[in-house]
Amino acid sequence: MEIAGKRAVVVGGASGMARATAEMLAGKGASVAILDLPTSAGAEVADGLGGVFEPVNVMDDDATEAALASAVAQIGGLHIAVNTAGGGTAMRTLSKNGPHPLGEFRRVIELNLIATFNLNRLQAQHMSANEPEDGERGVIIDTASIAAFEGQIGQVAYTAAKAGIAGMVFTMARDLGSLGIRTLAIAPSLFDTGLTHGIPDEMAAGLTRDAAFPKRMGRPEEYGKLAVAIVENPMLNGTTIRLDAAQRFAPK
Repeated sequence: MEIAGKRAVVVGGASGMARATAEMLAGKGASVAILDLPTSAGAEVADGLGGVFEPVNVMDDDATEAALASAVAQIGGLHIAVNTAGGGTAMRTLSKNGPHPLGEFRRVIELNLIATFNLNRLQAQHMSANEPEDGERGVIIDTASIAAFEGQIGQVAYTAAKAGIAGMVFTMARDLGSLGIRTLAIAPSLFDTGLTHGIPDEMAAGLTRDAAFPKRMGRPEEYGKLAVAIVENPMLNGTTIRLDAAQRFAPK
């Protein structure tokens, strides 16, 4: 898909990997809408891109549907969707304090997996109204994690959620293939964003010691570059692409 002239929604686009992606898409000529928390810098980032900002908490299903519809109406359609909203918790299945709280497990699944699927189903609906370009109507990119495959001790809820994302994109690609909508996921390792941004070099080196090369955390623009490559290459579909410098998480 040619990015110039297309309409893109980036969820979580106020910061980090999603912000870098939004900037790259705008730089290639896409009209960009950012969805992020009301407390985020989304309005400022969107202004800098000449785009629009819709404040929303993706845990609120109805508000998410309304925010997405408003964003799509303002930019005039939807061809590209990038979804990065999520988060985790550090709790073992069983610890000295007892079993993993079930409510916390549900919350992590809701935030990462169910909220992502909610966005996907709504984004696909908007994309289905597009006139196809070489048979293609849209591209949906979700964010998994290498924890989906090698979750560390204490990541059981996060691992389950991200594994769900990695698992559903293939079936979703089959569901949406007749409409010309592609669906993929990116599975990053540790990136210099969010909670890890600005940590001391010594700590960063310890966290990335299992990587082959480069032995460092990923940079937001490296996620953005892969997202752009996915959009531009129509043969990429229904898969989860690791972005991890050949890192495999150790148990802890």
